[in-house]
Amino acid sequence: MTPARERAYPVAPESGDHDSRFTNGLALDVAEVIEAHGYPKFTSGRDLLELRISLYRFLYKDAL
Repeated sequence: MTPARERAYPVAPESGDHDSRFTNGLALDVAEVIEAHGYPKFTSGRDLLELRISLYRFLYKDAL
């Protein structure tokens, strides 16, 4: 059995608690991919906010 590779995420933000890669565009791109896979369209700002929070936790949670 091959040993599991070390995780690549979470990562540290580019600069302290700020990362220029983490934009509204990133969340909208992820929402578009989710919709393309047959999930309902994002019609609520609350849904986009929750997606953005989830992305932040995935990308940075333990790195801060």
